[in-house]
Amino acid sequence: MAIVPISPERQRLPKWMKRRLETKTKSAHTNEVLRREGLVTVCEEATCPNRHECYSKNVATFMLMGDTCTRTCTFCDVKTGKKGELPGLDASEPERVARAVGELGLDFVVLTSVNRDDLPGGGAQHFADTIAALRRLNPAGLVEVLTPDFCGDWQALQVVIDAAPDVYNHNLETIPRLYRAVRPQARYDRSLELLRRVKQANPRIWTKSGIMVGLGENDDEIRVLMEDLRANGVDIFTVGQYLRPSLKHHDILRFVSPEQFDRYREWGEELGFAYVASGPYVRSSYFAEEVLKGALDLRKLRAAQSPA
Repeated sequence: MAIVPISPERQRLPKWMKRRLETKTKSAHTNEVLRREGLVTVCEEATCPNRHECYSKNVATFMLMGDTCTRTCTFCDVKTGKKGELPGLDASEPERVARAVGELGLDFVVLTSVNRDDLPGGGAQHFADTIAALRRLNPAGLVEVLTPDFCGDWQALQVVIDAAPDVYNHNLETIPRLYRAVRPQARYDRSLELLRRVKQANPRIWTKSGIMVGLGENDDEIRVLMEDLRANGVDIFTVGQYLRPSLKHHDILRFVSPEQFDRYREWGEELGFAYVASGPYVRSSYFAEEVLKGALDLRKLRAAQSPA
């Protein structure tokens, strides 16, 4: 069994991690809409440090299938539950998400979920149903999904691919050496295969993956991980600083400097990613619409610079 590093004290944040937070009053409208529709967001459940900033812009990442996960990742603040003890899915959720999106005025929506390894297909059809509800609301709107690995059920994966999200995100979270300690129910190679299968099945879908730094990896391992992602056709890469949700979670083993985050971005450009979002407060869904626009702009720029 892997040993998870846990200390009884919180680490002090370095100066580059300190910033002015948005006031909660600016995010009141988003909170009101979410509460009215009975929706869950990863922003809140995973204690995202960017929540008030995003909510103040009427932006939220919707977390489907409840607030309880069947996995026990040591970095995550989402609560866990045992298989067989979790409730079934609420068939009204896709329409409730669509109503909330309409009220918030969003043209770009990010959908994620807890892992529901207890469900047939891991809840893939629920993703597809929600995408369909959003498309009925706004056919021109863009949808990004951030899905689990569906335990390698590739038929379930195909259900989501067939729903044709514009961006398919699946996070590696960390380097393979740390999986037993950080993501004990996940498999690095399985996650890479999922991303490869998405791109092979529908090359028009942008593929995306991200990691956190500060869990015990080194920069050479991050470089190899980035190479693995590019070898499997991933277009967009995100990397941010891991921040410990509570004293029960995995320690922060290093704070990466802004200069090193800049180097990660440079590595990604060298490797040919369409876009790299790299910085201390970057999260996989943070400013996701701007990240996709950046990828599109960079692709156009590279095409213009290429010899005829």
